[in-house]
Amino acid sequence: MARVSASLVERGLRGVQLVISDAHTGLKAAIGAVLQGASWQRCQVHCLRNLLAHVPQGDKAMVAAAVRTLFAQPNRQAAGQQRQEVVKALEGRWPKAAHVLLEAEEDVLAYMAFPQDHWSRLYSTNPLERLNRAVKRRTDIVGVFPDRESVLRLVGSVLLEIDDEWQIERRYFSQESMRKLNEPSSEIPASHGPLRLGPIR
Repeated sequence: MARVSASLVERGLRGVQLVISDAHTGLKAAIGAVLQGASWQRCQVHCLRNLLAHVPQGDKAMVAAAVRTLFAQPNRQAAGQQRQEVVKALEGRWPKAAHVLLEAEEDVLAYMAFPQDHWSRLYSTNPLERLNRAVKRRTDIVGVFPDRESVLRLVGSVLLEIDDEWQIERRYFSQESMRKLNEPSSEIPASHGPLRLGPIR
């Protein structure tokens, strides 16, 4: 994994501020070694899946709803306060799940240090997984490729099509939101208050 990350840097990858992934130990180590200075965001979907592995099936929906209240907060401070409430609510019945959330706080909320306009794109690896599915749909149609070059041509054309969509029809990040990365003072505070957790019974 470190070799793959180093290869990306050698090919010109620069200015990485945030990397989103699951909590795979080797991947985290590679990110820290090669992309120094970049923040790491633990994919919320993977984290929630790990947490719910310690919750009985009948209680999963309720616990998931409680944990998601962290991600509905207007800012990082409110999310941290909410995390304390959720951990307190969980630790009596599901202590292992509470421990997962307690340990994951900094990693799973790292995206909140970025402009709020970006949050919906940064909290999980879902956008990347959708991209991978789009590539897989096209390659599955062909099935067997005669050589490496033919794979690169097809996959490259799919990625170019998606890039054109992002550039013309729906930008992944708006130019205005990208400016906020260098001008954080221009971020307008959220007007709504924090979302609080009701009792878990």
